[in-house]
Amino acid sequence: MEKMEEKERKQQGGIITMPFIFANEVCDKLAVVGFNANMISYLTIQLHMPLTKAANTLTNFGGTSSLTPLIGAFFADAYAGRFWTITIASLIYVIGMTCLTLSASLPQLRPPPCQSDHHPCQEANTGQLSILYVALLLGAVGSGGIRPCVVAFGADQFDESDPRQSTKIWKYFNWYYFVMGASVLVAVTVLVYIQENVGWGWGLGIPTVLMFLSVVALVFGYPLYRKMEPAGSPFTRLLQVSVAAFQKRTLPALEDPWMLYKNEELDALISIDGKLVHTSQMR
Repeated sequence: MEKMEEKERKQQGGIITMPFIFANEVCDKLAVVGFNANMISYLTIQLHMPLTKAANTLTNFGGTSSLTPLIGAFFADAYAGRFWTITIASLIYVIGMTCLTLSASLPQLRPPPCQSDHHPCQEANTGQLSILYVALLLGAVGSGGIRPCVVAFGADQFDESDPRQSTKIWKYFNWYYFVMGASVLVAVTVLVYIQENVGWGWGLGIPTVLMFLSVVALVFGYPLYRKMEPAGSPFTRLLQVSVAAFQKRTLPALEDPWMLYKNEELDALISIDGKLVHTSQMR
């Protein structure tokens, strides 16, 4: 039974899983960068926000998007694992992008166009702004679950102990950053052009549909993935080590590291090939 499970585990992962993972990353970059690159124009021209308020909204959104990956990484490492974190976060992101697309497409969800230069433009009301803020918050939460997990989840598909796969992981990183750069280029050129010249409904709707399709592709590849079990958050272990080090600060250091406590079962999930190497550099 164990041999069959080990054989099945070895058959999972590898290059065959890359299209599903890359599809999720491409759509995430198209949605995030495509909107962020032109967000100030959308807030000021479409929603008639004052420039200072629009800049403040953009700053708050960027700050929130920078903090949520910490929560997403903790959730993935401690509880759900990377695959389910990416899947759940992608669905949240799709909901946020759908709200944003509806806000840009339906006239009821944005203020009326400016009548003339002699009359001040009507700003978005509380309800219209609420939909915008909810959409941005969902986008920040979804991005926080995707960004810290996609690269690591892709690397999980290669077994470093297998000589045939140890070199392929470098190809994966090369292709990952190439695909990510190409996605950013398309976002700041093609999508921004569509937003400015075709319409914001299309400019936001296209990445929304692509993001939904990427979730379908990611789930479709589920049987092919190597899925690592959650090994606990590194933040928790860091805190445990800090407390233990403080409590034992007066004890003399041992000359032979083999006399220190070891637990191969616990160490296997947080070390290379199950060996947690000791160091005297941090004593």
